[in-house]
Amino acid sequence: MSKIVLLFSGQGAQKVGMAKDWCENSATAREMIAKADAALGFSLSDVMFEGPEDELTKTSRCQPALYLHGLIGLALIKERLPNLEVVAAAGLSLGEFTAHAAAGTFSFEDGLKLVARRGLFMEEACLATQGSMAALIGGEEDQVRALAAACDVDVANLNAPGQIVLSGSVPGIDAVIEKAKEFGIRRAIKLNVAGAYHSRLMQAAQDKLAAELKGASIQSPAIPVVCNYGASVVSDPAEIRTMLEKQVTGSVRWTESIRLLREQGHTTFLELGPGKVLAGLVAKIDKDAVVHSVEDLASLEAAVEALS
Repeated sequence: MSKIVLLFSGQGAQKVGMAKDWCENSATAREMIAKADAALGFSLSDVMFEGPEDELTKTSRCQPALYLHGLIGLALIKERLPNLEVVAAAGLSLGEFTAHAAAGTFSFEDGLKLVARRGLFMEEACLATQGSMAALIGGEEDQVRALAAACDVDVANLNAPGQIVLSGSVPGIDAVIEKAKEFGIRRAIKLNVAGAYHSRLMQAAQDKLAAELKGASIQSPAIPVVCNYGASVVSDPAEIRTMLEKQVTGSVRWTESIRLLREQGHTTFLELGPGKVLAGLVAKIDKDAVVHSVEDLASLEAAVEALS
């Protein structure tokens, strides 16, 4: 059986109906959903299963929903493949928290509460600032960084070669869209987001999350976890706190994170989250990497068969 690296989805991957068929077919899924609803004090499962979409899209809802979905998927895979050898984990932005929960850095409930607070703090920061984001397609990193500096915005996500996201004030992002071609970038697409994630406009959210992380029970993960901010493996609890905090305003260095895992000899990845977003990014970063994506019952059974 292959050695597997777990990859967990970030915000934007959520979709109405997520985890519903797992819940209808698995006592484990139902138990985890019930535990999550009880820990949060509201019915997250209702929002996941029935929406409406604008409710699920709220930062305070989609972040815990994706965390829960990822960990249910992992639990169901482990039930079917008890000998599965998980050797490392990583997650895109919010997914880094799910990766840590999977690695035992904090408990399921503690992680869920942290993620729910993070989502709420980021939602508050979006409402308090006028922010936006843009995806830049077909530009080199140095060209994109020059454009960001010229427009006074921040580099939010280095998702894959030729796919970088900038984040900042609305005027700044409007200027990015306008000037992209001058900087040799093929396309600039304004994203439909609530605010400027992974930018200086999230500083208030970062400060509040830092206080939550200080009080959280955190231990060294049982498997290596690659953090977004450093694109490095973190194991010391104090460093984990710092990396999870700095990630809120800092860049998500996804390309480097995947390359690090590939350099360590890892070839097979398991994406846990709706929509196969990460599989698409990994294919752009390294075409030889194998990614099995798990988002519902059918894809779960396909992954089990492939990994058996």
